[in-house]
Amino acid sequence: ASEIRLGLAIIYARKHGAHLRGLYPVAHAYYEPREIGEQSSRERIEALFREKTAFAGITSEWIFLDSSVIGITVSDIVTMQSYYSDLVIAGQTNYRTPNINVPTDLPEHLVKACGRPVLVVPYAGLFETAGERIMIAWKAGRESVRSLSDAMPHINKALHVNIVGVSEETIPTDSDIHMKSVCSYLARHAVTARADHIYTGNLSVGDTILNIACEQSTDLLVMGACAPTRGGAAALSQVARHVLSHLTVPVLLSH
Repeated sequence: ASEIRLGLAIIYARKHGAHLRGLYPVAHAYYEPREIGEQSSRERIEALFREKTAFAGITSEWIFLDSSVIGITVSDIVTMQSYYSDLVIAGQTNYRTPNINVPTDLPEHLVKACGRPVLVVPYAGLFETAGERIMIAWKAGRESVRSLSDAMPHINKALHVNIVGVSEETIPTDSDIHMKSVCSYLARHAVTARADHIYTGNLSVGDTILNIACEQSTDLLVMGACAPTRGGAAALSQVARHVLSHLTVPVLLSH
């Protein structure tokens, strides 16, 4: 799905006047002969990257990193390179046909480790618009605040912004106050947003979020990613994990 991710990355780069970096990392768990197939795949993707970015008229660079340090993983390489970009774009893991060279937990690892917002693109589907209709999955707390802040460059250019709070229980009495406060915050940034609090009914929170995103023709979902474990460490929240597994729309995750 590299071509689908590249196409969306180019749309974002043109929209924001951004420089696009294409990264092809190679890691080695131990010394082994190089695979000819791997080289042909890299050359094909590099040619595609150079052709598409040149045609789009954006500034870009191709980065091929073959790690000389045994034991460094693909996740480590991508994480270190993400320090020098404003946004990281990665693909959703397809567990039915996983890529043996890419860790299945790469999106989760990046969200937790890279310190940048991560835009995860579904492995299936075509995405021809970038953040025109944004839905913010809101839950008062650090993660939602961080994702909202990281998404502001996209929110400022959006045509439609909707803040959605989802509850498995009866709507809390203070929910309207929280939602109105977010709308007021965005209004001070010259952004008009609508706020809705949705009761899940028989659905899970994750399914409710995805259903609303589909109903609203959302082309960018924004949400926090992590929740503290009993030991105090950060881990991908149950809702974020569900959304990543059943993704139908690009999602911007922050931690």
